[in-house]
Formats: sequence, C-alpha cells, structure tokens
Amino acid sequence: MANHDVDSEPSELRLPWWLQFLDKTNTTVTALTASFFLYTQSSGVAYFGSGAVACMIAVKIVKKMIRQERPVMQRSGKKRKKTYGMPSTHSTTITYYATYTLLASIYLPIHHTLPQSWMTRILPPLIVLPWATVIALSRIWLGHHTLAQVSVGCSFGFGFAWLWFYMWTNGLNKYGVDAEQMWHSHLALWK
Repeated sequence: MANHDVDSEPSELRLPWWLQFLDKTNTTVTALTASFFLYTQSSGVAYFGSGAVACMIAVKIVKKMIRQERPVMQRSGKKRKKTYGMPSTHSTTITYYATYTLLASIYLPIHHTLPQSWMTRILPPLIVLPWATVIALSRIWLGHHTLAQVSVGCSFGFGFAWLWFYMWTNGLNKYGVDAEQMWHSHLALWK
C-alpha cells in the first residue's frame, strides 16, 4: 500500500527556478566564455579563459590540501557532495571572472571586434559583478558551502585574477598580440 504522506516530487524541483539555474552556472559561464572567444578570436579572451581553468585547478589543489568537509544539509535535496568544501570552487572561479572582467574593462583597450563605445566598458561589469555575487551566495543558499568556504573562495579568486591580469599586462600580452596576428594571417591564407 502506498504511503500518501510521502512527497513524490523530488525536493530539487521545489527550489525556485532561479536557484536551480544558479546551481548549474558552470555550464552557462563556460558556454558564454567559449562563445565570446569564438566571436572575438582574441588572444586576450583565450588568456582570460585559460586563467579561469588555472584558477579552478589551483583551488582544487588547495581544497585537497585543506580537506574540510561540506555542510551536512543540502537545500537542493541532493546528497552531500563527496568533494571537500574549503574553499568553494564556484565562488573562487566566479570571483576570478568578475574581478578580471572589471580590470579588463577599466585598463585594457577594447578589442577591434567589439563596439568602440563607453557602453562596452560599462556593461560587462554591470552584468558580471551582480551575477557573480548571486552565484557565490547561492552556494550558501543551496547548502553546498559555508559562509567561510565561500568567503575564502572569493578571496582566492580575487587574488588569482589580480595576479593573472598583472602577468598579462606586464609582458604576456606581447606574445598574445603576436599569436593573434599569426592566427589571422593563417586564416587569410585559407580565404
């Protein structure tokens, strides 16, 4: 005989749609970055994307060294993830994205494939900074991480972005420009 008191709807479906979306942001952010790279074919965007990957790898190494458990309760209704929680990888990576986007919008020239407008400088940070904040907070709301794990993750991503940006603006960009010119001359041969 069936128990009518048991809720047959998975608890993940009871989360608001926006919280379910935020739980899957890694796919969205990766797709947006790849699309932006394909559109601009910019060495700077490729460098930015490789920085996100390097940041994610670095934080996972730190996470395995610290070995702090995640919170016990998950609001998403899923079982607790088996990976460690300190620092939060999502918070680290999205803070890297937000910080690097802000730095690039302020200090780097606008790529020739983009509109040469003040809106090109203002719009990305206005979109990315609030989105990154909500994504980082969602890690706590969903029960995947504690406030401390998210805070350390955000600090790690912020510092990593500054270091990665510093390396680009202090010499690596010259190699990027050369690589981009070589790529475009190679494409011209195929036309």
